[in-house]
Amino acid sequence: MKTSPSLPGARVVAFGEYQPANVVTNDDLAARVDTSDEWIRSRVGIAERRIASPGESVTDMAVAAGGKALAASGLTPDDIDLVIVATCTQRDQIPNTSASVAARLGIPAPGAFDVNAACAGFCYALGLANDAVRGGSARNALVIGAEKLSDWLDWDDRSTCVIFADGAGAVVVSASEEPGIGPVVWGSSGDRADKIYLRDHKYIYQEGQTVFRWTTTELYPVALEALERAGVAPEELTAFVPHQANLRIVESIARKLGAPQALIARDIVTAGNTSSASIPLALSRMIGRGELPSGSTVLTLGFGAGLTYAAQVLRLP
Repeated sequence: MKTSPSLPGARVVAFGEYQPANVVTNDDLAARVDTSDEWIRSRVGIAERRIASPGESVTDMAVAAGGKALAASGLTPDDIDLVIVATCTQRDQIPNTSASVAARLGIPAPGAFDVNAACAGFCYALGLANDAVRGGSARNALVIGAEKLSDWLDWDDRSTCVIFADGAGAVVVSASEEPGIGPVVWGSSGDRADKIYLRDHKYIYQEGQTVFRWTTTELYPVALEALERAGVAPEELTAFVPHQANLRIVESIARKLGAPQALIARDIVTAGNTSSASIPLALSRMIGRGELPSGSTVLTLGFGAGLTYAAQVLRLP
């Protein structure tokens, strides 16, 4: 993987995940709104999703996932000097989520900030952590994507309540002799910010067809550029792990990459769309199932409200 000879490398050294215990099936939703298991599976590919309890917060889930990643890394809280939480669903903007997460994990006085790039948030946060470690601003960074989208759903709107869910995923990024995180390729399309937004400052709204066309026609070149900048050919990919927005979107972009041998993340089937949590959650679950052995080369691609997008290549430890 390409890197500047004047800078140290950085790589992801551990993963962690958290999902709430409450499983909501398509039949559960069909009992409330005009929908069906067949309709949901055919439109978005979801069979079930996890919904947090009323007393369970974004911070709670971030702590759970971050704690697992920290434990898996073999590092102590004293070793972490940067915490970044990607989230767009925290109820309170002040204080930030990351400082509270760090305190609850016993991490003393780290740099701590939140990133709101919606469903692209984890890729943005990972890119920032990679640059911080390579630039010498941090030794080890804890990066978390955590969302409680259920707080912002109109449960009588079948176009959104069937899609979104809750959860968290986390990684630890550390300095290494060999780089394991490729350059982030990111961007935005703010002239289309009104395609996904909070209606009446209460409920998530999206223009589904517009978003579907954008993702399936404009984003695969971003993924290809991330591969090119990392010096990785599509046929070298072990897996493609995009944001789990919609199964049809995932499979459409995957086909255009020209990497038929790559394992495609389909975590959305059982986890739903968890925004910035979806990529690290999917990665952690795939690793846990033994699907991604050491040395795997993985392409990530996040995209969502803003409209924002980002992609990078990872080489797993």
